[in-house]
Amino acid sequence: MPSYLLESYVPNAPGALDDSRERAQRVAELGGVGVRYVRTTFLRDDETCFHVFEAGSPEFVLEASRRAAIPVERVVEALDIELTEGERESSCRAVGKSSQRLLGKERT
Repeated sequence: MPSYLLESYVPNAPGALDDSRERAQRVAELGGVGVRYVRTTFLRDDETCFHVFEAGSPEFVLEASRRAAIPVERVVEALDIELTEGERESSCRAVGKSSQRLLGKERT
């Protein structure tokens, strides 16, 4: 099933993020539109919240969001791209080397 990212603005105020996330989680409970909540990412400095849903279409996400009273800036299809095991290991080694360099502990 395709994934969709819903962009919403959430003030960086006490309780606002929790409220937005709880509304997003409620979307699936409302039923009738075939939408599953996956996760939420919040960009605090931008006051931007991204909710990821699985759904049959972006229209299903919009309808479910309307029912859950989530303000929507836009909904776009999102692709999750997983690293292979080899890519993860290579990335971890690169991060380790960068960290050592930043800390001045790089081996020669």
